[in-house]
Amino acid sequence: MKGTTIIWAAVILLILYLSWRVVAPLVGPIFFGLVLAYAAYPLHVRLKRRFGNQASGVILTLGMLLVGGALTFELLLMSARVAASFYHNVEDFFTWLLTQPLPQNVLDFIGNFSNQLIPKLADYASSYAFSIPRYLIQLLVFLLVFYYALVYADEIKSYISRSLPTENRRLGEEILSNVNKTLKALVRVWLLLNIAKGILMTVGFLIFGVSDLYTAVVAGFLTFIFSFVPLFEGWMLWLIAAAYFAKEGMYLRAIGISLYGAFLVSPMPDYTIRPVLVAKDTNLDETLVFIGMVGGAWTMGVKGILIGPIVLNLMLTLLKEWKMIIGRKRGSPRQTVAPSGPSPHPEG
Repeated sequence: MKGTTIIWAAVILLILYLSWRVVAPLVGPIFFGLVLAYAAYPLHVRLKRRFGNQASGVILTLGMLLVGGALTFELLLMSARVAASFYHNVEDFFTWLLTQPLPQNVLDFIGNFSNQLIPKLADYASSYAFSIPRYLIQLLVFLLVFYYALVYADEIKSYISRSLPTENRRLGEEILSNVNKTLKALVRVWLLLNIAKGILMTVGFLIFGVSDLYTAVVAGFLTFIFSFVPLFEGWMLWLIAAAYFAKEGMYLRAIGISLYGAFLVSPMPDYTIRPVLVAKDTNLDETLVFIGMVGGAWTMGVKGILIGPIVLNLMLTLLKEWKMIIGRKRGSPRQTVAPSGPSPHPEG
């Protein structure tokens, strides 16, 4: 009997390990598919009243495909061009540096360093061309998760509710409520902050004379869109503007647009303004939200910006529950036998 249990435990652990190895490369698109489905669910509820559940899911998924597919394709091409341009600029810089009148030991060090760095940059730049099929697979997984999460949203909610244990149902409902409240605040703040970033980028392009009004508005719109794309964000726009100014010899404008973009567009607002707004909506401490965002992004990438505050909020909920349990145990009255009559008084 004991041997059979060990064998079944080993089989289960092996299946779980292999399942994780299969799912691990797709955790990102699965996560963002669920998050965006959660954000689009109110619109799905309105559309399914008119078109039906599956038709509403198809409409929203096609809309996400048109917008997300076009943006993903354009961003892949842009990133490939930026990587190739960066590689050539680095190569030209080291070539120029080796022609300078420097001590021979310094030139030898620069030569050895460039001989090691440039091949690695070439491999990194060429990897974009071979990673396009992987991005397409991730996009497909994202769209499938987005569609099925919308279509089966009611069944998922019902299943989660039925799965709550009877003994600690109140705690389970409180945990789900906190997750819902925190995620809703994060998504709402993400949307509002991205709109503000787009407006500030437009204003910045006009203030520093980067472009005319039309191009500045386009830059603001792209900033809003890029802020939803992992790893891109709005820093790409002000970085391109700063590089243009530096190339033209306008270094003060390059520094100005860099400081403006870094402190008002990206990345500073993501770790200053966003924690304050999320903390206000969820009745959490700003420091806790900030630690959750920074620590989550550090350990899990872009996903951690959402997961970190949620996890810390759940930890706070469990700590409060544990404190209540300890308080009830300590405050429980001890059972004592009450006297049946008045206590006798000693005779004086």
